[in-house]
Amino acid sequence: MAFLRSVPAHDAGPVVYGDHLYLRVPHIQDYPAWAELRAQSREFLTPWEPTWSSNELTKVSYRRRLKHYARDLREDLGYAFFLFRKSDEMLLGGLTLSNIRRGVTQACTLGYWIGAPYAGQGLMTSGVAAVIPFVFESLCLHRLEAACLSHNDSSKRLLEKAGFKHEGLARRYLKINGMWQDHLLYALIEEDCAP
Repeated sequence: MAFLRSVPAHDAGPVVYGDHLYLRVPHIQDYPAWAELRAQSREFLTPWEPTWSSNELTKVSYRRRLKHYARDLREDLGYAFFLFRKSDEMLLGGLTLSNIRRGVTQACTLGYWIGAPYAGQGLMTSGVAAVIPFVFESLCLHRLEAACLSHNDSSKRLLEKAGFKHEGLARRYLKINGMWQDHLLYALIEEDCAP
C-alpha cells in the first residue's frame, strides 16, 4: 500500500512512497544520475520512445525539461516523478502523470520508463502501484489512462497487473522511434480500486 507525504508549496512537489521505492519530482542535482542511466539505457529505450534529439542528454536540455515539469506542476497540468530505490537512493526510471483534464473529465495520462539495468524486476510495476492512490486520493481524479505499443508485452503485463483495463486501439497514435505507431489503450477508473 502506497502512502504520500504532503510537502509545503515552497518545496519541489509531492513524494509518493511504495514498496521499497519512492517517487519524487526531479531536481537539478539528479542530472548526473539521470544522464548516465538514460545513456546506458538508450538502446533499450529507443524502440518505445519518441526519437531523441541530438542534445537529449545535455544539462541545458535537462534544465529545460525541469522548467517544463515545474510549470506543469504549478498549473496542475502534470506531475513528473523520478523513481528511486529506498535502500540506496538509486535512480531507477521515471513516471509522468500528464495531460490532466479537470471539469467533467477528471483524468490524466500515465507514462513511464525504466533504466535497462532495472527492467524485468517488477520495479516499475511497484512504482505504478504506488502512484495510483496519489492519482485518485490526492489529485482527486476519476480516470487514469495509458497507452502502449501492441508489441510491448512488458508494458501490457505491467498495466494489466496494476488493474488497468484494455479499452481499444488508437491507430497511428504516437510518433515513436520516428514512426507513427498504433497503440493499445488502457484505463483505470477510481471504482476499479475500491476495496
